[in-house]
Amino acid sequence: MAMRDKRKLKRRHLIYYLHVQERSSGTTIGYLVDISTEGIMIMTEDPIAVGSVLELKILLESELSAKQYLYFDAKALRCEKSINGTSYDIGCKLLHLSPEDFREIEMIIEELGFRD
Repeated sequence: MAMRDKRKLKRRHLIYYLHVQERSSGTTIGYLVDISTEGIMIMTEDPIAVGSVLELKILLESELSAKQYLYFDAKALRCEKSINGTSYDIGCKLLHLSPEDFREIEMIIEELGFRD
């Protein structure tokens, strides 16, 4: 069964990609492609080992939130070469979200997600 078929919640593609950074260094590792309150897809230049737990932050646009960053941990569940062959699509499960972070993700989905 494909990973997409195992999801409980539908991921929402974003109107534009937000920067995803490594929390400790601030290095941009990729861009947020889609999101749900349970998981994300990050587009990266380099592969990430499946099973890795990533400590990440997303730079939030000032019109989206009073917070500058959304901090969270995510576990890489899949890593596949993208359709264009020049990047990788990393599917991650979000870990240990606080109620406040959950609301921030709902706000990102509402403000930046494509409507179906």
